[in-house]
Amino acid sequence: MSLSVVIVGGLHADARKAAVARLLADVAGSVVLHHDLATAAAGTVVRTIRDANGLVSAGEAPLVNDCACCALREDLVPELRRLADAGDTPLAVVELWDSVEPKAMAEVVVAGGLTVTGVITAVDPALVLPYLGNGDDLADGGLAAAATDQRTVADTFARQLEYAPVLAVTDSEEADEEDRELLAQLHPTARQVVIDHGDLAVAALAGFDVEAAAAAQHPACALLPAEADAHGVSTLVWHRSRPFHPERLYAALEDLTCAAARSRGRFWLADKPDTLLHWDAAGGALCVESAGPWLASLPDAAWDMVPPVRRAAAALDWHPEHGDCCQHLVFTSPGLDRDGLEHLLESCLLTDAEYAAGRAAWKRLPPAFDTLLEV
Repeated sequence: MSLSVVIVGGLHADARKAAVARLLADVAGSVVLHHDLATAAAGTVVRTIRDANGLVSAGEAPLVNDCACCALREDLVPELRRLADAGDTPLAVVELWDSVEPKAMAEVVVAGGLTVTGVITAVDPALVLPYLGNGDDLADGGLAAAATDQRTVADTFARQLEYAPVLAVTDSEEADEEDRELLAQLHPTARQVVIDHGDLAVAALAGFDVEAAAAAQHPACALLPAEADAHGVSTLVWHRSRPFHPERLYAALEDLTCAAARSRGRFWLADKPDTLLHWDAAGGALCVESAGPWLASLPDAAWDMVPPVRRAAAALDWHPEHGDCCQHLVFTSPGLDRDGLEHLLESCLLTDAEYAAGRAAWKRLPPAFDTLLEV
């Protein structure tokens, strides 16, 4: 019997536990592995293995380099291999601790030679907006996975939500149409399965491509949400082929960051015309970082080393003069001021005169983002 591995994560702990319980009940002989990082301050991570009847075994994994997540990585694959070698477990459910992100764990399991058949994030629709709006550090809530963990609740939740191709959703009485619409617009390609009514086991065993999942999150070829407007929730897709003026954009950052519950995408700065920049905002905080060069900035010989999915994404944005250099930003939120947001974004672009001055002049513009990008 070959072992299938499904990863279930999410900061919504009650929803996550309900999804795990459903899988244990529906797949005979399945077990769940869970590493509790709450004990990391004492120097260890507690590992438990349960089946539908209760606790099967428990043990401890020592911290690795004072990092609880590192201990999880070191301990998880050997435990899964032990189950695979025993040959009597059809499905191992890896229930991630609250703030652990599924991308890293899926890649660790696959690199360990095991088969991940599904990645699921469990969600309570009523909690989506509160969590996306929570800019608190994970450490403040006892949710940090390491002493150096500087993530926030909002950005962690956003990545958990957007990475998983399957969302296990609670049938929450507190959730309204706006909550459900927000969830649908944030991750429109996800398969949503209601925990109490849907066939979660089928979704868990449907198959998972770790490389495709990573590509769908990469700034250069991310599978971003599409335009939408329903039940008080809007998604604005803003696409332009003219660079931003660095000072005007920098001055507008706070307003742009707070304009939507979630915004992300790639953007183009005039003073750094060859660099693809990543925009990632949630909880009133913005992360901006370099994602390497635009394809148009690479020599032709380097294109053969670029993954096909990246070339395909660039082709969709291709401009006869600038290639794939562009603005592609997506803003999703209840009560989104679409007109005001578009006006603000447009005001940050180069004017006709600035644009006509050409790249040499653009590069001489004040480098307002150098501190943010740690240049």
